Amino acid sequence: MTDTIITVQGRFSSFYPPERATVQISVGFEGPVREPVFAKTVTVSATIRSLLAKQHSPATGPITWWSSDSIQVWSSRPWSQDGAQLPPVFHSRIGFSAKFSDFAVMAEWIERVAVLDGLTVGTITWALTEGRKTAVIAEVRSRAVKDAVAKASVYAQSIGLGSVRAVALADPGMLGDQVGASAGGAPHPMSRMMAAGSAPELSLTPEDIEIDAVVDARFIAS
Repeated sequence: MTDTIITVQGRFSSFYPPERATVQISVGFEGPVREPVFAKTVTVSATIRSLLAKQHSPATGPITWWSSDSIQVWSSRPWSQDGAQLPPVFHSRIGFSAKFSDFAVMAEWIERVAVLDGLTVGTITWALTEGRKTAVIAEVRSRAVKDAVAKASVYAQSIGLGSVRAVALADPGMLGDQVGASAGGAPHPMSRMMAAGSAPELSLTPEDIEIDAVVDARFIAS
């Protein structure tokens, strides 16, 4: 009797509450004279560094990590409505990133720094800790394989066969028959925030993180 080969794609996804949030902020000024623009950026950035350092602790938080860019200084020559080139305008900017483990403290910290001159609050990126993410990915991958087994079993039973035995498991598209190509599957577990939209927006509400996995599988049915 010729073996019946069943090739399927299994997938699984689940949402998890974030454990970390990374805030992007920047300090910047502009004006007709370079030195005051640069000096104001240095002064405000020193205040930001002080506030970050006071609450920074890699082990206990609430700020588990932070970094800052180098100060950028440049000039531009704007044009008037009449087409005349105006005197140069000097710009200065520095960016900061801070990762929080306590979201309530993060909200208070943002409110405190948002009133500083020249400060712009950018995006907030929600994430799991590395340890939690590793465990979650392992679980999601396992559930994706179980989904493939269940799907193959249904196919086998629908043609009067009783059991299936796996002979190959692979990331999408790696079985050589483009199984994953039409389904648009990702080769590795992916994490993404639940909120939709093409451009990130500042939100102080934690957004659940979706972790999903896709696997191609080939079975022999008997």
